[in-house]
Amino acid sequence: MTNSGFTFSISSIPFNEDYRPADATRITTNFANLARGENRQENLRNTLKMIDNRFNSIMHWDNPAGDRYAVELTIISAELKIGAREDDDHFPLIEILQTTVIDTRSGERIPGMVGNNFSSYVRDYDFSILLLDHLKQNPHGGAPEGFGDLHGKLFKHFLNSSAYRDNFSKPPVICLSVSSRETYHRTANVHPILGIEYKNDKVSATDAYFAKMGMKVRYFMPPHAVAPLAFYHLGGLLDDYTHLELASTISTMETFQKIYRPEIYNANSVAAQDYRPSLKYQDYSLTLIVYDREERSRLAVEQGKFAQEHFIKPHAAVLEQWSSRHAAVVDAVAA
Repeated sequence: MTNSGFTFSISSIPFNEDYRPADATRITTNFANLARGENRQENLRNTLKMIDNRFNSIMHWDNPAGDRYAVELTIISAELKIGAREDDDHFPLIEILQTTVIDTRSGERIPGMVGNNFSSYVRDYDFSILLLDHLKQNPHGGAPEGFGDLHGKLFKHFLNSSAYRDNFSKPPVICLSVSSRETYHRTANVHPILGIEYKNDKVSATDAYFAKMGMKVRYFMPPHAVAPLAFYHLGGLLDDYTHLELASTISTMETFQKIYRPEIYNANSVAAQDYRPSLKYQDYSLTLIVYDREERSRLAVEQGKFAQEHFIKPHAAVLEQWSSRHAAVVDAVAA
């Protein structure tokens, strides 16, 4: 099967206080977790207000009342179609988040960052099924050979697709929590929006996984934050994006992390010179937003099984053929 047999389509849905997850949405996704249960609308309203407040605290100049800007969020879903016929299989591959900044003074709508959150069924399969099964048999063996290769190739194929290029003018930036297994060292480098840069001499499992997606990582602790965030990017993080774009990512993803990892991102003390994040830290504050972290971990396994049964197993031969051909094309270009 040629690469033309792998095509992408994109759909979008606003993330606002009326948001309800679509049937194909990964229910471990940050925004989907907030939209369930009795407190769903209050959760969403409080989350969006936190994002707006944080954005205005970053973009504070010419903004004396701290209410000039609002951040509008749109969930972007990418579906992979395998085959050329109308009735061929479709699979919900990736979800990311797009920000738009609203200048309430002028009424201008300014494109923000695309990426931010990153949700992938295949990543759930890799980490919650494939890796765990491998470690049961090889407790000290690290990741299995080729771990993340297929996911990385699919992600690159998505970024090179007309579906992505026709909708977005810049590569995505994915913003995640730092790893609780690593130590990060503060540097003298300070960016006006991203803040203090931290370095990590080791490559975490997430860093290695995203590297196969073509993404590099830099760590920054934004102004008034208490811990650094990991920014995964393809081009130049500091040169390719405006201050508004960077602020939209920080305000959105730092808010999610305060809700999901308050021990790190809502701690009552600031990260030290040599910083080791810990989910066992006790001196932190909780937000008013309800979230069940244990449920999220359990659902990651269920969704990894979904990917295994509905994507990996039934299309194993086609995926292997496509993956080999993709690698051959990359090698030919590099040569």
